[in-house]
Amino acid sequence: MSDLPVEPRELLLALFQTAVAAADPSVVLPGFLASSLDGKIGKGLGGSVVVIGAGKAAASMAATLEKQWCYGELKGLVVTAYGHGVPCKHIGVIEAAHPVPDNNSEIAAQRILNLVADLNENDLVVCLLSGGGSSLLTLPAPGISLSDKQQINKALLASGADIGEINCVRKHLSAIKGGRLAAACSPAKLMTFAISDVAGDDPTVIASGPTVADPTTRQQALAVLNKYQIDVCDAVKQWLESSVSETPKLETPNLASTLFEQDTFQIIVAAKQSLQAAAKQAEEMGLMPLVLGDDLTGESRELAKAHAELVRSIVEHSALDKGRPVSAPCVILSGGETTVKVRGSGRGGRNTEYLLSLAAELKGEAGVYALAADTDGIDGSGDNAGAILSPDSWQRARTLNLNITDSLENNDSYGYFEALGDLIITGPTQTNVNDFRAILVLPL
Repeated sequence: MSDLPVEPRELLLALFQTAVAAADPSVVLPGFLASSLDGKIGKGLGGSVVVIGAGKAAASMAATLEKQWCYGELKGLVVTAYGHGVPCKHIGVIEAAHPVPDNNSEIAAQRILNLVADLNENDLVVCLLSGGGSSLLTLPAPGISLSDKQQINKALLASGADIGEINCVRKHLSAIKGGRLAAACSPAKLMTFAISDVAGDDPTVIASGPTVADPTTRQQALAVLNKYQIDVCDAVKQWLESSVSETPKLETPNLASTLFEQDTFQIIVAAKQSLQAAAKQAEEMGLMPLVLGDDLTGESRELAKAHAELVRSIVEHSALDKGRPVSAPCVILSGGETTVKVRGSGRGGRNTEYLLSLAAELKGEAGVYALAADTDGIDGSGDNAGAILSPDSWQRARTLNLNITDSLENNDSYGYFEALGDLIITGPTQTNVNDFRAILVLPL
């Protein structure tokens, strides 16, 4: 084995912690606030300042904003996931459910709309968005119930649909997403600061784009429901078939000048920065980093199969990265958001499903360790961020009579890694730039 500064498992955990720290709102937000607010307020803003937000990092972003605030009084409300709350002095915090909304999601959304109602052109709305906001900020469109949205949300999450498809439906069944929050804030100035958890860092997808014009259509929402054979009630079908369900568009006559033209949207951190920080640390540890990208998608188990092939090519000879040979010792890094098509009744998220599939492919390959975890500290809806895979995991599982094929078929990746004692439990991290994957390949 190669000489390492720490044990392989500790090394992988250190890389994950570095990736999370690189996306800490208290570190990345202050600079954006100073440059943006100084300019905005310096141009004569004389009205109220209202802070709103949604997402797993919303409370930590709000607390950071309060600490940096030096422009007078402010008020506001943000909604975050249960367990992700951070105390704030002036900005209210509501905790709600994720990934399926609950009553608090609806209460928070209505209260946020009430806060931005009746503002004028002298007022400023600061919106703090991060991953998870789609579920946490939920206000059903007229005639649609919360239970309708919950049922559709659960079905879409289990179908294997990607986040863009899921959010397309969410936006068209919402009274606040897909640019409708921006419409409610008008004519006040609107500034959005976002932590991206989506592949491609598309503002229209982050938290279902409540403050930006929406390029998707109600026809596309209907197509997604049809593609994944999602049953909907008559009220939902009738709403989507009506033109009133369409979200605000940039090309809508006279709309851009009144809504989106004066608004600003800034992504303050995304997966790319986290992967770069981890790659830098890997180099300092004497490892060659191979960064596959921050926007990998697709089904978790299929991505794992592709990565297993890459690992085997490195073990057997070497791989190429932009013409540069990559050989052990090295670490393969990637981010993005995969999906899981639910086939069984087990527990698990996309990161542990990825690792379970990787384990099935590698079968205890010597010198290969892997970590997959969600940077928000929650893999799916479990209490774990993800898990770690070691060369001895395969044999330890067989000793415990764990059948990896059965676990995969039942989507029971949580149970598999829980039995091995290899789950990663961090608790909420107060940020969210989505999945982080690292495969360590050491020479024999």
